[in-house]
Amino acid sequence: MAPSLPDISPFETQCLRRLWAREHATIREIHGDLPDPPSYSTVRKIIERLEEKGAVERVRRSGRAWVYRATVPATAMIRKQIRRVLETLFDGVGGPLVAHLAEMDALTLEDLREVEERLAAREEREEKSP
Repeated sequence: MAPSLPDISPFETQCLRRLWAREHATIREIHGDLPDPPSYSTVRKIIERLEEKGAVERVRRSGRAWVYRATVPATAMIRKQIRRVLETLFDGVGGPLVAHLAEMDALTLEDLREVEERLAAREEREEKSP
């Protein structure tokens, strides 16, 4: 059984996304990558909190600084966050979310075509499964 994923805040997610992008990073690097970042000490506290939750770990030292890596996969955490939004705002149904994304100009026809291809591929896999 896979370990459960921790619940993380939106800002913890932002920090984790920077770590996923780099694979390994110091707190200073994560701080530098954030748009309009809070203080360095705030970012340090967030990384410490993520470490306590098991979402990141220290892998080595670089001078006096620790280098961290994510211990949770990006895809799994993203799916967990999306599932939370779906359950909270849309009773677990994706259609209304897609409609809102389209109304907000956050979704293009090309995006919809890609979604349609993925749904068709999933349906095909399910038909082949016993």
